[in-house]
Amino acid sequence: MNLNMMIPGWPKLQALKGPVTAETLGRNDLAHALARPIFLREVAQWDLRWQRLLFQILVPARLLMDRCIDPVTLTDAQGRSVAFSRHDADRGSFRLELYPWGDADEAMGEIELADTVFNQIEVVWVVLQDPSAPRFDVDVLPNGAPTMRGTAVRNIVAEEAAMIAGLAPGQVRRGLKVARWLMERVETLMLCLNQREFVVQPLYYHAAVLFERFGFSYIQGQARMESIEEGFALGGELRARLDNSTPFRRPEQAKTVRGRSWAIHDGILDEPWDRVRMVKRLGVDAGVNTCSGIPW
Repeated sequence: MNLNMMIPGWPKLQALKGPVTAETLGRNDLAHALARPIFLREVAQWDLRWQRLLFQILVPARLLMDRCIDPVTLTDAQGRSVAFSRHDADRGSFRLELYPWGDADEAMGEIELADTVFNQIEVVWVVLQDPSAPRFDVDVLPNGAPTMRGTAVRNIVAEEAAMIAGLAPGQVRRGLKVARWLMERVETLMLCLNQREFVVQPLYYHAAVLFERFGFSYIQGQARMESIEEGFALGGELRARLDNSTPFRRPEQAKTVRGRSWAIHDGILDEPWDRVRMVKRLGVDAGVNTCSGIPW
């Protein structure tokens, strides 16, 4: 179909003499516009309307509408605010929070980003969870003290209940099954900041496997991940340690990513889970797979 039939008012270009440039055609040359990387310490100084644009890049309108949240005003059905930003310009950190309704105690979605000393942006924390799902208090002890999602101390009773319910380490509620979509949106956000890549430090084994499947590669830790795969294979040392000595070390846990992650979270490795760093280069699927054929 001819474009002029669709848009009657579209101007017809006249034949031009001489070299054709953006200026002679009345166009702006976007390729030569300023495209230097933008860092979070700058974003923290932006007007809120521009910070709001970054938020709306990340969150799907359908998800908001399903929760009776206005995707334009970012308010609930009673007109209460549900979207917030926090930032520390000195540290170069930036956090976005989405609540399911105006007076909710817990965020439905969180993403925290930070500038690094290597002039990159790191995704420090990201979660998008179902606020209507049962909650498991793996993030607090019975006395209310925080556990740092089980990375500092553990609420064993809550963790076992979460594992039985199908959650992975660190999860307090089931997710919304939009992790791949969310990572694609994070990549778009980084593109808007003129970044060519971003980095993550997965807090858990299953998170590293998930990032692999989203196209990340390793800066540090790939050899360790490959060693873990060997350890959980038939005849492997880690598989032999799944001896029913704790609820998190059942033999069948070698067969799933989530099961392996719980065993690692329970301390089955010779040293704590640490020293894994990954990078996502925009538009590139690295094709790394250290956990081949293992279901979630």
